[in-house]
Amino acid sequence: MKFYTFILIGLLFCKAHSQKASLEIDDSVLTSKLSYAKPSDVNLDSAYIHFKVDSIIDHGIQNKAFPGAQILVAKNAKIIFHKAYGFHTYDSLQKVALDDIYDLASVTKIAGPLPAIMKLVNEGKLNLDIPFSTYWKPWRKVKDKKDLTLREILAHQAGLTPYIVFLNEVLKNNGKLKKRFVSRHPKPGYDNQAYDGLFIKNTFRSKMHRMINRSKVSEEKKYKYSGLAFLIFPELIEQMTGQSYENYLEQNFYKPLGASTMGFRPKTKGYPNQIIPTEQDTLFRHTLTQGWVHDENASLLGGVSGNAGLFASATDLAKLMQMYLQNGVYNGKRYVSETMMKEFIKVQYPKNENRRGLGFDKPSLDNEELDFSEAYPALTVSAESFGHSGFTGTFIWADPKNQLVYIFLSNRVNPTREHRNLYELKIREAIQQVFYKAAY
Repeated sequence: MKFYTFILIGLLFCKAHSQKASLEIDDSVLTSKLSYAKPSDVNLDSAYIHFKVDSIIDHGIQNKAFPGAQILVAKNAKIIFHKAYGFHTYDSLQKVALDDIYDLASVTKIAGPLPAIMKLVNEGKLNLDIPFSTYWKPWRKVKDKKDLTLREILAHQAGLTPYIVFLNEVLKNNGKLKKRFVSRHPKPGYDNQAYDGLFIKNTFRSKMHRMINRSKVSEEKKYKYSGLAFLIFPELIEQMTGQSYENYLEQNFYKPLGASTMGFRPKTKGYPNQIIPTEQDTLFRHTLTQGWVHDENASLLGGVSGNAGLFASATDLAKLMQMYLQNGVYNGKRYVSETMMKEFIKVQYPKNENRRGLGFDKPSLDNEELDFSEAYPALTVSAESFGHSGFTGTFIWADPKNQLVYIFLSNRVNPTREHRNLYELKIREAIQQVFYKAAY
């Protein structure tokens, strides 16, 4: 019997925890700052939660879905569950700690460029429904891109090519590095550090942009996930704000939120926190990747990108997601207007069988009618909920209807990205479901 079937039986037939109504929400919750509480303080059964989550995680570690993981859940702006499991790697030398920093992979998309884009749209500096080429000049003369809108791009409805392996451009056929693009030592013109002892030529960014400009666009407008535009969003944000992408995010979002670990290139920041390693890279870095971004495309941009590259602790991620959950407000400070927040988390093209919001992922359109094995994410998340997953094994989700924030962090790509049991066992979904079934 599949593990997710076992979990589903446990969730659906635990009589004492089925068919619970959502709790009434105090208006003060909608602008508040995260605090800590017990599950019982928000009418959730602590014993049930710990038993179920521990069982699911232990099964995941035993089946090499990940060497370790961390779960944080907030209900009604109260962190009611935060627990670390396992080790950084399968050698069991370093235990996972609650303040560890993780490579967020594609979670970067909604935690990096997206809040900046929302703010710029809010300020009238960007428009979702006019050609994106109005702002990104290189596309003005590209026939299949000049009329694409920012709304289509953010909803993955534009037909853009899903991914380009830019690493192929810096490697020879024998796997050795091309010296014209990569230097082993810092030197003028090679300012973008990809890893210890790997420096990328500054002009390689322009080469990446040219390849994106030449990439094909599908004539059929339907859902096709693509990260290409997120590679150019940082430069667009810099052009529109007059600030570096990193500084703009730091000053307008991370610092006022109190998200001190959220940022790029953590190896250069001197954090006392441990940084979770990702993959044992055999192609590019030829070592265990740690402290620098796992995603090769982001690494070729010096680790600062819009598709990947962001690192953070679970608590700092929770602050950002709580702000989103509270319609753009956190601890009394407004970051994005309520109207804008609701627009971005709304399904944009349901008639095209596209579940996506603007940048945000959403539940399957018919999620409540699916079996657990087919549902995305958990069966009982509300249609209003939203979030994103990351290739390294990360997942963040917020449910406004149920006032629930769910953070799942792991390094499932350790030691290799071929480890896919995190998906096969539906571990993230099973854990998320526990918190919907734990109400008194």
